Amino acid sequence: MIHAAYKIFCFVILFPFILSAQQNKWYDDLMLNGFVSTSYSYNFNIPASGTNQFRVFDFENNTFKLDAAELVFQKALTNPGDAGFRVDLTSGSSIPRVVTSTKDSEDIDLHQIYLSYIAKIGNGLRIDAGKFVTHLGYEVIEGYDGYNDNASRSFLFGYAIPYTHTGVRVSYPFSKQFSTMVLVTNGWDNTTDNNKSKSIGAQVSYTPTDRISFTGNFISGPELNNNNSQNRSVYDLLGQIKITDKFSIGGYGVYGTEQKTGIGGENAQWYGAAWYLRYYFCEDFSLALREEIFNDWDGTRTGIAQRLDEITITPEYKINKNIIVRGDLRYDKSNQEVFEKENQFLNHQLTVSLNMLFVL
Repeated sequence: MIHAAYKIFCFVILFPFILSAQQNKWYDDLMLNGFVSTSYSYNFNIPASGTNQFRVFDFENNTFKLDAAELVFQKALTNPGDAGFRVDLTSGSSIPRVVTSTKDSEDIDLHQIYLSYIAKIGNGLRIDAGKFVTHLGYEVIEGYDGYNDNASRSFLFGYAIPYTHTGVRVSYPFSKQFSTMVLVTNGWDNTTDNNKSKSIGAQVSYTPTDRISFTGNFISGPELNNNNSQNRSVYDLLGQIKITDKFSIGGYGVYGTEQKTGIGGENAQWYGAAWYLRYYFCEDFSLALREEIFNDWDGTRTGIAQRLDEITITPEYKINKNIIVRGDLRYDKSNQEVFEKENQFLNHQLTVSLNMLFVL
């Protein structure tokens, strides 16, 4: 059941637009989109708990799952002076359960709900207020307007960065090549602040050509319950290069720290990097490769001090413009024995999965 506060928030967000619709007929510009993801995962370790360790969304072994069924209702913005909104309602047993910002929403989540306005300042100063997905990271929470090259998520996506923020963000495009964004938020993955301090973040994007892009991100602020002084800070940098129409490469690096939460009361640290390759053999079939390392130096993010490595190979086939089928063959390794095999623990796990997407 959706949290009561979400219902109130939805009403407050949508009520002004309902009134204005009767006068201005802006509803002609409304958009409704859908997204469905289903999957099956098998772990060759056959863990007794039925759980794939340190996985983000594909955490259940040997079961078919509805990862997410999403409806997106929005009025998009295009020109200075435009006002709009976006509401992402998601249900399912994987994505909503993991990224939800409320404790009692179970398998239903509003992982985005915000108002938008483009002020008539220069090239257009955009303001978003509400709940929105994080600006950090190479990979995304999949939806109709974007999905990843790999079916499973990286360790960096799951443990190094947040999922969503509730607050205000302001973005400005200085040119077609260069843009910036700043935000003030309650923090990591919470609709209500858990302390009296806010977190601040920023993004700088540079796209010199339509084949090359670079983005730098930052966020910092206290994230512990009832603690207003111990900052958690994350910095990341990502780049994407489309070498040819068929071959692309991406790189991602991230560094995080949190004051006085590490071993012996020292500042905790975590960092990692990932490489992404994708090659299209034809218009409908491609093969993607991801390789990453994640060092949780103090065990602050995963619960145990360890270094995690993984490599994933993902073939993908587009049945038509709306249906995509892909599979993951993934090998995870740790310098600690943290992966369950029947009733014991090893330093590795091998999984295979099948994923189907419907995009509308």
